[in-house]
Amino acid sequence: MTNTLTADPATSHDSFLTVQGMTCAACSGRVERTLTALPGVQSAVVNLATGRARVTHDGGVTPQALADAVTAKGYPTAPREAGASHDSGMAQAQETAGLRRRFLVALALTLPVFVMEMGGHAVSAFHHWLHGLVGERPLWIVQMILTFAVLAGPGRIFFTLGVPALLRGAPEMNSLVALGAGAAFAYSTVVTLAPGLLPADARHVYFEAAAVIATLILMGRWLESRARGQAGAAIRHLIALTPGTATLLRDGRAVSVPVADLMPGDLVRLRPGERVAVDGEITEGSGPIDEAMLTGEPVPVVKQPGDGVTGGTVNGGSALVMRVTATGGDTVLSRIVTLVEEAQATKLPVQALVDRITRIFVPAVMALSALTFVFWMIFGPGLAAAFVAAVAVLIIACPCAMGLAVPVSIMVGTGRGAELGILFRRGDALQRLAEARVVAFDKTGTLTMGRPELTDLQTVPGWDRDDALRLAAAAESQSEHPLAAAIVNAAKGLDLPPAQGVTATAGRGLSATVDGHAVLIGNLAALSEAGVAPVSALADAATDWAKTGATPVHLAVGGAHVAAFALADPPRDDAAEAIRGLHDLGLQTAMISGDTPATAQAVGHLLGIDRIIAGVLPEGKLDHIRAMGKGTVFVGDGINDAPALAAADTGIAIGTGTDVAIESADAVLSGGDPSGVVRAIRLSRAVMRNIRQNLFWAFAYNTALIPVAMGVLVPFGGPQLSPMLGAGAMALSSVFVVTNALRLRRAP
Repeated sequence: MTNTLTADPATSHDSFLTVQGMTCAACSGRVERTLTALPGVQSAVVNLATGRARVTHDGGVTPQALADAVTAKGYPTAPREAGASHDSGMAQAQETAGLRRRFLVALALTLPVFVMEMGGHAVSAFHHWLHGLVGERPLWIVQMILTFAVLAGPGRIFFTLGVPALLRGAPEMNSLVALGAGAAFAYSTVVTLAPGLLPADARHVYFEAAAVIATLILMGRWLESRARGQAGAAIRHLIALTPGTATLLRDGRAVSVPVADLMPGDLVRLRPGERVAVDGEITEGSGPIDEAMLTGEPVPVVKQPGDGVTGGTVNGGSALVMRVTATGGDTVLSRIVTLVEEAQATKLPVQALVDRITRIFVPAVMALSALTFVFWMIFGPGLAAAFVAAVAVLIIACPCAMGLAVPVSIMVGTGRGAELGILFRRGDALQRLAEARVVAFDKTGTLTMGRPELTDLQTVPGWDRDDALRLAAAAESQSEHPLAAAIVNAAKGLDLPPAQGVTATAGRGLSATVDGHAVLIGNLAALSEAGVAPVSALADAATDWAKTGATPVHLAVGGAHVAAFALADPPRDDAAEAIRGLHDLGLQTAMISGDTPATAQAVGHLLGIDRIIAGVLPEGKLDHIRAMGKGTVFVGDGINDAPALAAADTGIAIGTGTDVAIESADAVLSGGDPSGVVRAIRLSRAVMRNIRQNLFWAFAYNTALIPVAMGVLVPFGGPQLSPMLGAGAMALSSVFVVTNALRLRRAP
């Protein structure tokens, strides 16, 4: 195989592949080893549940070369663009429909075989009647023909995949089924066509076992595929949120166009109740937008001109016009889908144990089957019993459930997270988040709104609150200071007169002339320097505000102290609830802030945070996070939070924050609600609990039933599993694992 140079070989690239034909953990492990053995490949992660692989490699390796290498090992593979998931639902549906057809055909062919053979064991009168009517050998011939049709038709997949893998010295699940069903059919065919080759006491046919084995395993794969389709429903639901057409305003006319034709800058009309097609900015109208698909919050958000809207959200009862800002893969919805898919492709640390076991599992099962045959030949009643025991071991031990135990839980869990507004950028964050001990928050923009607001206003007798606010806002309207913006925002709806001679003094305040009045806005030091005597009632109120973390600002008009304003960055509505929720989960909470100790202490005590660290520079945040040790989660939103987000065991970015913070995090809350941290930890614990349940079932199933199939209980009067029961139990084990994982769709 020759790799074609497409870029700088020293540059690392991530390629995504779609892999077909994987049926168990042995398959996915073999694909991984094939990829990692290629020159220039740094790592490969294969997901059995999604049928996808993510490969990190040098620039000198092409995705097609990777796909060709895996295809050569018997697993048809093709390159796939990251985020190109629009056809995944259709492919899954086609796979499920194909398996259903195979199962139904196999069932129709198997039922007569089963009735002819097992019906006679159940009802002796039926046995005598049937054999008297047709004869034993003709019945065997009919069973042979029908069983051959099952194995050569719907069951052909076991041989086309399993036999080549066996010949390459890399047996997998299909190899076990092909050996078991093929051996049963071959043995029975010899008994039917050349009985003289076998002793008289060994002339028994097992056509029904071969046919039922193939049919039951096809049934299990069909049910498993159908359940996997349900597991991926969250992704398909997100993709389906984008409408096919949009109403474009072109030359004053409204034209319906495909969403794919929209370009940034286009003006689009949103009708009441219509779903937003792409990301944009409101230019005309105002009204509520339902953003539940993005934030998980059911309460609509009122949008006004200048506010952004996201593709996939739903317009309320107002007619709006928006300007397109992002299309295609640049939209928030597309990025969400990509994040979820990448998280689903991640391998959790717990998966390493499964990989080590399944790598040797299939060869070990084949060795146990051979050993079982030898022991039964030596100590058992004869060839037929030894043959049945060996086949039962082959069939019962397929490691399907092992391979699905972890990835299918990740698949469902990350999809559920997306529905709740929790985006896991890396799947292994699921496991680390479940092991959290301490959750540390940044303050500004994470626990608080991130912008100052007017929280209180007092005036001297004779002054109206609105008059004081109007004069202050008129002067501050020409300032860029965040505190000035808070006063101006509080005065919305008031008629602001023009201000002249605006002069700002750093660290003191601002002076101007408004409506012919000399206006001074600032702290008490500014008033003192201007010769303004402070009013004791206003000064006392300012002192009380400062103790709660608010910033007091004073207003003097015509040389007289007339009003005081309290400006503070208020906590988010759900911040206190989030802290209580974390405490209910048994976690400690901390707040690390660069703000002044008085402000940080006031906010921290108000929210009930356990540990408050204030006056910390960005590098100081990093040191405090490291000192907190293993199991630390950090939640932040700003550029200065990026190092701490990267250093924490798990970094969670508030989705309303900066791109730098989001890129540094392991998980993202797509809304600004800090209570999403509680939901994320609950979900991660539910996923890990689900994985442990699946692994217990998968390992306990094989540990318990392989010895039973070998016949260790027979000397003590116990049962021995037949190949048919083994096939049914094996198929149902995989269905159990996937069905158990589907319960995560209802996780909190």
